[in-house]
Amino acid sequence: MKIAISIFFIIGIIAIVAFGLPLGGGDNTNTEFLRLHIRANSNSQEDQAIKHVIRQEVIDAFTPIFSTVTSRDQAMTVLGTSLSTFEDVANRVLSDNGFDYRARASLRNEHFPTRSYNGFVLTEGFYDALIIELGSGSGDNWWCVIYPPLCFLNNNIGGERGVVYRSRLQEIIRRLT
Repeated sequence: MKIAISIFFIIGIIAIVAFGLPLGGGDNTNTEFLRLHIRANSNSQEDQAIKHVIRQEVIDAFTPIFSTVTSRDQAMTVLGTSLSTFEDVANRVLSDNGFDYRARASLRNEHFPTRSYNGFVLTEGFYDALIIELGSGSGDNWWCVIYPPLCFLNNNIGGERGVVYRSRLQEIIRRLT
């Protein structure tokens, strides 16, 4: 048991170094990750449900766009030139489902609280993010990490279609625990 905990601790340190997770100090700006936030119009059941439909459509749209992305800088460039694509996808879904509000897509650097995502902890700080606001954007959001492509790790939950990417680090951790 102690060996497993020690191995897990060592792998955790390796993950922090490999993924550049900030350990504190500095200006708390993270330059390793790009996030995706889809912000619902409200917390009504209908607005939250359409947010999840849009989430899947957006992921389906950026899967082929991101298939050749190999760096964060390249990811930022691709996102910047694809904003209208993501906005169009969201607006099509809204229109097809009878919603009278629209979506807005933008790239912004915003402050986010500490969050855990698929076993990774993203500490509080400023992150670049693709923000898709549905209507007022005042409802609860759904988020993931676009780069590195962690959005795809659990993209098949609940029978939804999608690409499933594997994480070598997660596979190593699973084998050792």
